[in-house]
Amino acid sequence: MFGLAPEDLDEDVEVWPDNWPAFRLFNAMATQWRTGACGATGLDYTSIRDVADFIGIKKKHIKEIFPDLQVMEAEALAVMAEDREPSP
Repeated sequence: MFGLAPEDLDEDVEVWPDNWPAFRLFNAMATQWRTGACGATGLDYTSIRDVADFIGIKKKHIKEIFPDLQVMEAEALAVMAEDREPSP
């Protein structure tokens, strides 16, 4: 995801159990980014219910997961924006 290979990651990161459903959904949404001329602009929210269903997350849980998904989306957008900035 995001053009990284396993060897690019130098450490394991633990996902807390409370965050696991949101992480699973965010990970499954990896191909659902809306993009513009300057790169990603956000996740395609119209696909969230379908993707959640595909990975076994019940629709009644999406409301609980959505705020966490938005936090991950915002952080991913910030990281992608940093990658677009020219190096000095």
